[in-house]
Parts: sequence; C-alpha cells; structure tokens
Amino acid sequence: MGTKPNILLIVVDQFRGDLLGDTKLGRVARLPNLKALMNDAVTFSRHYSVVTPCGPSRVSLMTGQYAMNHRAVRNGTPLRHDTPNLATEVRKGGYEPLLFGYTDTAQDPRVIGTDDPRLQSYEELMPGFSEVVRMRMESDDQAWRDHLASKGIDLPPYPDTYRPIGDKLNDPAIYSAEDSDTAFLTDRFLDFASTADSGWCAALTYVRPHPPFVAPAPYNTMFDPAQMPPPETTGNDRDWHPFMAPAQDKAPPSSTVEGFPDLEASPETTATLRAIYLGLCAEVDHHIGRVVDKLKETGQWDNTLLVVTADHGDMMGDFGLWGKGSFHDAAFHVPLIIRDPSRSDRAGEVVRAMTESIDVTPSILSHIGVPVPHGMDGQSLLPLVENTSAPGKTASFSEYDMADPRKPTQWQKTLGLDLDDANLAILRTDRHHLVQFASDMPPILFDMAREGERAPLAETPETLPLWLQMSQKMLTHRMQNPDGTFSRTLVYDGLHIAKD
Repeated sequence: MGTKPNILLIVVDQFRGDLLGDTKLGRVARLPNLKALMNDAVTFSRHYSVVTPCGPSRVSLMTGQYAMNHRAVRNGTPLRHDTPNLATEVRKGGYEPLLFGYTDTAQDPRVIGTDDPRLQSYEELMPGFSEVVRMRMESDDQAWRDHLASKGIDLPPYPDTYRPIGDKLNDPAIYSAEDSDTAFLTDRFLDFASTADSGWCAALTYVRPHPPFVAPAPYNTMFDPAQMPPPETTGNDRDWHPFMAPAQDKAPPSSTVEGFPDLEASPETTATLRAIYLGLCAEVDHHIGRVVDKLKETGQWDNTLLVVTADHGDMMGDFGLWGKGSFHDAAFHVPLIIRDPSRSDRAGEVVRAMTESIDVTPSILSHIGVPVPHGMDGQSLLPLVENTSAPGKTASFSEYDMADPRKPTQWQKTLGLDLDDANLAILRTDRHHLVQFASDMPPILFDMAREGERAPLAETPETLPLWLQMSQKMLTHRMQNPDGTFSRTLVYDGLHIAKD
C-alpha cells in the first residue's frame, strides 16, 4: 500500500439499507456489484442516518455532527460557514477533496452578499470541496444537459426531465441508460481515475434512486411488479397516531413521479413504484461496479480506502408512507461498506454493532492520520474494521424536523404545531426504539423483537419501567452530545487546548 492512500466516498441518494440484507426487498433486489464488494470489505448491518432529508443528512455525514448541533435541519437551512467538515479537514492531511456530484448545502448568508446566486438554491456546495462535476437535480444540471446536447438530445426543464415517455408509470425515461445522470457522473469520475496520481480524495455522490421515479430502459422493466413483496402495515396505518395522516397527505404516491397527479394509492401502484425503485438501484449498482473495475484496472484498488453509504432511506409504501419524512427504520437505515485495503484479513465480515452516519467522516480522518475536531460527535469505525465483533455503541440517535419557516407543512397545519414543536427524535437500542416528539403528540415505543414497528407498546404498569428507562437514555444522550467545538478548550496564559 502506498504512503498516501486514495480516499473514495460514494454516497447514494435515498437507498434503503435493507436492500443488502436477507429481507423481503433484499431478496428481490439485484445488486451483484455491491454484494461482491461486501465480500471484499467490512459491512455495517445496523448503520443509521442521524437525520433526514437530503441536505441535513449530508451535513451530518460530512461534519460528523448530530443535527441538534449543526442545526441545518431542513433543505435550505444554512450550515454555519466555519463548521469543520470532511473537505476542510482532509486538506489538513495534504489532500484536495474533489466532488463529483453535489452536497445539498445551503450557504451561510452572513458571509456572502444578498445578491449572490448561491443563495438562490439549497443545492449548493459544502465549503472546502473542489467541484469537478457539478450535478444538481432541481436547480442546475447544466453539465449533464450540455453533454446530452452534444449528442443531439434536448432535455426539457426540471421536473419534466424525469417524466417517462408514455402513459404508464414504468415507461422509460427520455434518455437512454448510457446517457442517464448516473452514467454521466460515473463516466466523468472514470475519466479522472484513469489518469489520477496516487494520493487523491474524492466524493462521488449519485442522485439515484431519488425520485422522481423514472428509469431508462432496460431498468424501467427489470423487475416485475407482480413479484414485489407487499409493504409493511399496521392494519390501520393512517389513524393509529396523529403523525401518520399528515405524513401520508404530505407525500402521496403521486409525489414520487412526474406526470401522474391523480395516481391512486393502490397495491398495484405501490408494486409498480417499488419495481422502478429497484431498477434505479440496480442501475447505480452497475455503475459502482464500473468504478471498482477501474480502480482495479489502474492498480489503485489496493491503495484506496473505499466507503459506500447513503444519505437516508425511503419508505417505499411501508405503512402508507413515501419518501423519508418519517420515524420508521426504512427512512434512516442505510448501507455502510468500508474496504480498507490494509485490513484485507477482515474481508467479508459483518459488524452488527450499531453505527451512525456521523461516524463516517471521523473514520476517514483517522485513516489518514488527521485529528478529529472536538466538534464532531461521531467516532472512528476503524476499531470495528479491525475487530468486527468488538462492542460498539449501545444506542443510535436520529432526528427529523417537519416544519417550514416559509409555508406551514402538513403537520403544522393539521396539528397546529409551530416551528419549535414540529420535530421528533428517535433513540434505538438493541431491542427497543423510542420516538419522542417536541409537541404534545404521544411518544411511541417499539419492541423490535416482537411486533416491531407494526405494533407499538402501550403504556401499562408492566411497560412503564421500560418507558422510563428509554426516556432517561434519550435525555442522557442529549446531555452527553452537545456541540463540543470549544468544550475541551480553556483560555488562560494564552490558548491551551485540553486533548482527549
């Protein structure tokens, strides 16, 4: 292995963690390249994003901070410009962090002018990255459009870019598989990797399988809707808790596709959308395989730390929900695969301890010998790569803010919540999940060893000790994890820093 390893972080957008496991959807998904990578790497089977949706989740992933600390809690909520992140910190190790794709980071308006175009969209660049290929979904995908225009393909503006050709949900996209956004981004990265000198750092961030759900042929019909497993259900998905009806109203099935505003929430619709989603996942898998092949072909495979993960998951019709605006596992459970070429003896092993998205950046920094800033809440996972059976965290913690300061959300309107009330937190232990709301909505406690998320536990004399234990554990977690930027710093006789 070279003296200065390459670093490649691949982030897939809206990719469920259960697709790589022995689950209902996992058994029908076709992900041969990711499965092959798992055999050559260490897989973290209980890995969770600490926040949704896209912007906040990527902020937490890159800054190593819980959302309760960085507070960029919505798409469009600015990130403080001086917050340390993966890009700013790897520069201290002599790397130039290259971005192929996007970070969805809203800019700090205190340090740029009000007429700055970067304040026009939340799909902006996190400080510290050098943008090699600019990819956006809503605001600016000009690089991809220019590429297609050079081939005589004229894309309509967003969102019609992602409208299928035809009147069926699973009709193909306007563009071919070789011209898709996924293919284009991969091609540009492969152009770089073909001639790159050793010692590079890159983030490759795929838009797919994020909706609108439309896939180029043959991925649009790769999966038979009739073979899709049915979604999870409580049997009363809309009414069992006040959160659920607004959640369903906010994101009906029609919100996941373009051109079908009257789409019915039927079993047939769910099955077809699931089939398209798996087709998009298969497309991403194909291109990740191309990346791995290029690293091997160019002799870089054994000098590259490869990390593959996702920003968050997708409900895909489970419990009548779509997207990631929920407290359920499907919205937060994401894959994490780490291939450390110096630990080939751990190839194929699985870590079953709980890990969190905030752990990814500290792991990369530790690998290259860069100190992890005190403001980062995550922990390096390298000890678990070295010893996959070592004990890990006893709990994971996630958050979701369902408010909007401009236009009240469905929860705010339906439930009368203000900006500070409309959020929730989730604490997961080995067996139990507690969902706590900032409002007076009743908390939820799941026993994952019994009925899981299909039947929450009632508050009874028998369960009250468990309710108290979980509530205290969540409170303790919040008390132990405030912003630590200066918590280990003392000023006296000059600046003295107390180190761990």
